[in-house]
Amino acid sequence: MIKLVNNIEDANCITHCGTMHADEVFASAFLSLYKKDIKIFRTSIIEQEKVKKDVLIYDIGRGKFDHHQEEREVRKNGIPYCSLGLLWKKFGKDFLKSRGIEDVQEVFEGIDKDFIEGIDAIDNGIFPRVEAEFRIKNICDVIKLFNPSFGSGEDESSQFLKAVEVATKIFEEEILNINGKIKAYKKIESKLEEAKKKHYLLLDEFMPFEEAIYNLDTEKEIYFAAFPSNRGGYSAKTIYNSPEDKTQRVPFPASWAGLDEKLSEVTKVEGALFCHLGRFIISATTKEAIIKLMEIAIEEKEEVQDVQQ
Repeated sequence: MIKLVNNIEDANCITHCGTMHADEVFASAFLSLYKKDIKIFRTSIIEQEKVKKDVLIYDIGRGKFDHHQEEREVRKNGIPYCSLGLLWKKFGKDFLKSRGIEDVQEVFEGIDKDFIEGIDAIDNGIFPRVEAEFRIKNICDVIKLFNPSFGSGEDESSQFLKAVEVATKIFEEEILNINGKIKAYKKIESKLEEAKKKHYLLLDEFMPFEEAIYNLDTEKEIYFAAFPSNRGGYSAKTIYNSPEDKTQRVPFPASWAGLDEKLSEVTKVEGALFCHLGRFIISATTKEAIIKLMEIAIEEKEEVQDVQQ
């Protein structure tokens, strides 16, 4: 539970008032999950004589959970910590243990790398390079939306609480997401050698597989991943060269592009249902059918290579 208090003597957490940023908003969200019951005093000036010893002060005051001092703490990769990162570094592992997370170190590092580091970077003035002809809002932009809009009559404190509520939900989902990815990573790792030999990864349940394949399959021997579809039957997706290079390692055959009811006729595979026009995903009614379709695509690819050689 989170509550804003009007007197510094009633607070167990203190942060700055005024324009809110993702840094202290997500720091407040994290503390509300970790400490359960927090009373926040937002201020521009800290009267130290009124602050109790056990009060957490962050993103203000130039203490151990602030980053505005000249000598700020920096990660090994050069990204400075902000208050969120500093709080996560101090309390993150204890928090994950209290949540019953098994792979504490891996989840701790995963959340920092996947989520917290980016907020820290932007709050410290290190902005991502985005080459696009349209506006892209990152999570820091989204939190800024909660600042009272001009002419809206919105109350700063109410808007802060709204932002923290949203941030808390996002943080919860981030924990689940990273924990799930790490569990999936280990399952995929156990199937890696077999997948490399067959050039496809076959899963008995859907799980996030792309990141694991990029990290584990450095020789780019896995072309496809197949999994049960939430629409019924099975689906198979092509694997890209890397997260940055969206070129398909092996697209499904050009003759399949855009086919649905005719796909089984063209492939002679009973149960073949659909191939996307972009040739990056196919579907079938059964596991056996999806395997056969992937094997055909691999055979065609190898035949083309033989001809070229």
